[in-house]
Amino acid sequence: MSAQKPMSDVATGVLGFVGMSALAGILVTAAVTPALAVTGMAANNSINMFENLPAYLKIGALSEKTDIYATRSDGSEALLASFFDENREEVAWDAISQYAKDAAVAGEDPRFYEHGGIDIQGTVRGAVSTVTGRDVQGGSSITQQYVKNVLINNGVNAALTEEEKDAAYAEATEVSAERKLKEMRYAIALEKESTKDEILLGYLNIAAFGGRVYGIESAASYYFGTSAKDLTLPQAASLIAIVNHPEKFRLDRPDSEENGANTVVGDETVPYAANKQRRDYIIDEMLEYGKITQEEHDAAIAEPVAPKITEPSTGCQTAQGSAYFCDYVANVIRNQYDLPETEDVNEGSVLLQQRGLKIYTTLDLDLQNRAETAIAENIPFTDPRFDVGSVAVSVEPGTGRILAMAQNKKYSADPEVLESSNEYSAVNYSTDQDYGGSSGFQPGSTYKVWTLAEWLNEGHSLLESFNGSKRAFTHFTNSCEGDFVGSYEPNNDDSTTANNAVEATKWSVNSSFMAMAQQMDLCNIKKTAQAFGMHRADGGDLTMYPSDVLGTQEIAPVTMAAGFAGIANDGKTCTPIAIDRIVASDGEEIAPPTSTCTQSVTADVAHAMQYAMQQTFNGGTASQSNTGTGVPHIGKTGTTDYAFDTWMNGASKEVATAVWVGNVTGGDNRTSLRSIDFASGYGASARHRIWSAIMTVADNKYGGGAFTEPKAEYFKQVLVDIPNVAGLSVDAAKQAIEAAGFQFEQGPEVDSDQPKGMVAGTDPSGQAGRGSLVRVLISNGKVSGVPDVRGMDRDSAESTLRDAGFKVQVREEDTSDPTQDGVVISQSPDAGAQAKSGDRITILVGRLSVGGQTPPGGNDGGGNDG
Repeated sequence: MSAQKPMSDVATGVLGFVGMSALAGILVTAAVTPALAVTGMAANNSINMFENLPAYLKIGALSEKTDIYATRSDGSEALLASFFDENREEVAWDAISQYAKDAAVAGEDPRFYEHGGIDIQGTVRGAVSTVTGRDVQGGSSITQQYVKNVLINNGVNAALTEEEKDAAYAEATEVSAERKLKEMRYAIALEKESTKDEILLGYLNIAAFGGRVYGIESAASYYFGTSAKDLTLPQAASLIAIVNHPEKFRLDRPDSEENGANTVVGDETVPYAANKQRRDYIIDEMLEYGKITQEEHDAAIAEPVAPKITEPSTGCQTAQGSAYFCDYVANVIRNQYDLPETEDVNEGSVLLQQRGLKIYTTLDLDLQNRAETAIAENIPFTDPRFDVGSVAVSVEPGTGRILAMAQNKKYSADPEVLESSNEYSAVNYSTDQDYGGSSGFQPGSTYKVWTLAEWLNEGHSLLESFNGSKRAFTHFTNSCEGDFVGSYEPNNDDSTTANNAVEATKWSVNSSFMAMAQQMDLCNIKKTAQAFGMHRADGGDLTMYPSDVLGTQEIAPVTMAAGFAGIANDGKTCTPIAIDRIVASDGEEIAPPTSTCTQSVTADVAHAMQYAMQQTFNGGTASQSNTGTGVPHIGKTGTTDYAFDTWMNGASKEVATAVWVGNVTGGDNRTSLRSIDFASGYGASARHRIWSAIMTVADNKYGGGAFTEPKAEYFKQVLVDIPNVAGLSVDAAKQAIEAAGFQFEQGPEVDSDQPKGMVAGTDPSGQAGRGSLVRVLISNGKVSGVPDVRGMDRDSAESTLRDAGFKVQVREEDTSDPTQDGVVISQSPDAGAQAKSGDRITILVGRLSVGGQTPPGGNDGGGNDG
């Protein structure tokens, strides 16, 4: 490097400025202050003014990009995406090519290692430019440029709103001598505190390289697809050329006329001619100062400027199939780290965009990749028949960690892309509105498990009978929204009748769950659902009207997956989380959002729920989802009205997965999944194909033990009294029997002494399980009581019985009592017994005997059948 000019030259230059302006004099005086101090020259008033400027420069944290990672099967981390306001990654001294360091010094400040922070020659040249009105520019040393960038960084990063950021930038870049003086004062002070290498490193890490690219590492990656350490000589010189005029010399605008597009030299078009001109100047300077050889110089000059633009991983679209999970993570940071007291500022967004976080997520790429492929194999991204949608979410029981989150759409936040096709979406269907823009979907019959939970919670058993017949339900207790009085008659998918909780769950019988709900308070069912984390995706109030038993509230799939994970975890539900660890750019650990685990129901109740929900795989509605791995599962299917939405939710002890397939949009254009086929098969069973594919991977990777058998009390049968309805009308009997919780059935006519058409009795009678079928028997009116003919003479008795419609059989019996001779001693059936017309009544008539002998001509006991 050349030596700094002697003081006599400086003084000559100073004298040339005298009279230009007092302002120029201040600039020059400030510039020579270090030299004056060395020579012992007396400080004048200008020097005193300069020395009184603030000298301590606080170097704030640089705005850096945040990286989001997922875990590979080997435990290594895969980068999903990055977020930044400024694309910057700070690197250490040894991570920067020597070519880049030498190019910066040669091109920007050849006397950098010799001056005390201010290059006097350059400053004088800059002063002339300032005084003549051309700008406050030129002559700034690397130290001054670094100071300027630090001041910009400090001001902008400290600002909270966009307006404040703009104002901070304007202040830090104001064209004024006062700003220049302040920068010079800071530069001199900085040189006393830091080494030259430290200043140069800071400069290379903070410098702007066009657009949102900052720092030599990000510039090397973006413009040439390499690292700062591996930059070649022409690459390094091209990047340092950009620093001189970031927007003019940037290398990602091949059509920029300002950057020399279409410049022809000889017979060749020179790409990025303006950048090349500046680059070649820097290379010439490097040769002049002995930093490169002539051979290196010539080879570099001959090489064209050939950028290899490598887009940074910015935004979730770079995460591809994991983009919606990435979007959820980003929203977690934005929402959960935002301070409510600062309404105009989102501290979470600042943290995400500027603080250089390393976010390590809960995503399991093995499970995620299978979820993505399972959806792609079964559900198209777009369908001409309707706006088809599908998601799959897997959650780990006991932790709430989200292991997979896939969707049948391509992620984009670009309005033009979104307008081009509905195969693209910025809405995450898996999450709540505040975390992805979705308002949720009706979960259908998968929501019935919360009625099952409350049924068991209130002491009912799995096998306790109830009336599960299809009928209109006219009254429900609801201490939250008010009792329901009216008529609600849900349809069943088929003619299956289920009269206990196990059968109702196995076959998902609507009327059976309504019968269960009718015996409880709907408000309590809602509270139990909320205990498992249920809430509306749109943030509205969760309700529990009769139809809500069957799943008409809009719930996010991730919420359903977490709820089913709670059932599998013996009733302990953990709120879903997506982040395991957050590390700041300085290595400091930032506490991630934690899962809150709540014992939603007792373990005993959960075990009983698990038992019933396992039956869905044993010939029930979830049979098509069996994985064949031998790992036990619990599950529940769901289909909304007209099969617009279908669900398969279930879990092993280790992984819970919720799958939704349905119509993204409502209105008249919705399509029944029971009326269509996809390329993979029947539309309504796509949920099973997806769920089993995902859970097969989960079973093989995580395993899953057996669920605990319920206690015996959950299998008890409860017997209740059957009302005595004999003598009532059929309608009155039906009302009494149904009010007692039994099913009514009208039986045949039977012989009875009740009037014809009235109820003769029931079958069974006495006691039965609540909800059992009770058959009502109808009287034909043909039964009456047998007359009492005892003590009558034979003729009178026979006449009385025949008149009552009975046949008569007479038998005689010897007697020594003269008063019984010819008189009825007994009868069968007894007097008052029930018998129908035409039945035979046997009477025993006394016959007087003499000396134990039958009188001659006496009857031998034969009877008259009448």
